[in-house]
Amino acid sequence: MNDRAVGLLEQYGIEVLGTRKGRGAILCETEQGCLIFKEYTGNKDRLELQNRILKAVQSGGCVAVEQIVPTAEGALFVQDNDGVKYILKTWQDGRECSIYDKGECLEAVRLLAKLHNSMVLPADTPGLPPLFSPEKEYDKHNKELKKVKKYLQQRSQKQPFEINLLNAFHYFLEQAYTVTEEWNAYCAVKNKSDASAAADGSPITICHGDYQYHNIVMSDKGWFLINFEKCICDSPVRDLYLLMRKLLEKSNWSIPLGKELLEAYEKVKPLSAINRIDLYYRLAYPEKFWKIANFYYNSGKAWIPGRNQEKLEKLMAQEKEKQHFLQEVFCDVSALKG
Repeated sequence: MNDRAVGLLEQYGIEVLGTRKGRGAILCETEQGCLIFKEYTGNKDRLELQNRILKAVQSGGCVAVEQIVPTAEGALFVQDNDGVKYILKTWQDGRECSIYDKGECLEAVRLLAKLHNSMVLPADTPGLPPLFSPEKEYDKHNKELKKVKKYLQQRSQKQPFEINLLNAFHYFLEQAYTVTEEWNAYCAVKNKSDASAAADGSPITICHGDYQYHNIVMSDKGWFLINFEKCICDSPVRDLYLLMRKLLEKSNWSIPLGKELLEAYEKVKPLSAINRIDLYYRLAYPEKFWKIANFYYNSGKAWIPGRNQEKLEKLMAQEKEKQHFLQEVFCDVSALKG
């Protein structure tokens, strides 16, 4: 971020006592406390939605979250001469949640449940985006996987990573198809329920969209949640899935940890049968494999980082534990589906 961008802070009518770089942005010391000035790449409607959500959570008083600071004229963002947008938000200095501290992981899940209880807007809220469709997303992923597989099969000279990736395709692509087929059958029923809820004006739940350890900050005032730029209309399960998958991968799909995480969440916000089925399918889909294959295909392919091979090896080594985890922790899914 250049000095010209920092000059845009004058539009806020706030006296800036000092600035420093941090978190890929500019941290500003002001009489109102520490604020963070950062580039914003989204559109105006999404920013207005984010602002509504943050205010709703703040009014709930259960979870401390960042707030967007408007300009002196009430605008949510400023622009430089090149059209680059910037936003100013409240900030608390601190450290990221430790994924290696079980106590902090359980607290992160409890915070998420409290957050979901507050991230609710009326169905008639202006500017609400369409409800996210996981089944369409996985259909798209499957097509991308099929394209990568075809490319690898046609490649005459393969590097070791490419050979290993192609060998893994038979198992994981079949798994992706199976999960998606079951998911689509389930969603055909679930979507009728969603449509009915929307029709009767039931409140809409918004997800954080990127609820990971680096967006959960421990400051001297307590826990503080940040980076709501990816907030989206989707089941609360989206955030729970993202956090749980990351933690479970780090713990080699520990069954006791998985059960504790679910219990911690449900003590604050119980999961419905639909939520539980939803979570099962999101965890069952081989998204990690899709990420590895998609990154490889879109990164030029001329040079393959050794980290890719490590990720693939770890994924394959953990697959048995993952399947055992799903069978043990979600043994009730078939009964819940009826």
